[in-house]
Amino acid sequence: MEELSLVLWRERELLDTLLYRVELEQLVLASGRARWHARTAQDVAAARTTVGETELLRAVVTDEAAAAAGLAPGPTLRELAEGSDEPWRTILTDHRDALVALTRSIAERATGNHDLVAAGRSRTPLRVQAREADSGATLGSAVHVVQASLADFLR
Repeated sequence: MEELSLVLWRERELLDTLLYRVELEQLVLASGRARWHARTAQDVAAARTTVGETELLRAVVTDEAAAAAGLAPGPTLRELAEGSDEPWRTILTDHRDALVALTRSIAERATGNHDLVAAGRSRTPLRVQAREADSGATLGSAVHVVQASLADFLR
């Protein structure tokens, strides 16, 4: 359980970094400074990739913790917490609560960013939109920021 707790702490730190980058992207979008949007979008994508890389480690360590607790492989964090003795029950529940709050904040801000980009596109001449599409400045960084496997794990 200790190893799982350490991985969850790392994931929380990475999600906090992702939240920071999504909020920074939102500030850039709201300021109307299109020059920096591509860079903030790249920063969001890089943070998301780092979170994704931690997913495999968490899945392996979760299965090990589940086996130690006498649970089937692939439990949710809630199931793992409920199947654990104290102090791990409380520790895992605290991790879950923090991860849920972080993922919710990230999703809300990413949706806001998507809306800002969409609103900006509706006011942008078509030739500029085409140039942005060619340069890779897309909506991709603002949507689907949280990994589906993380969302499933937190159910």
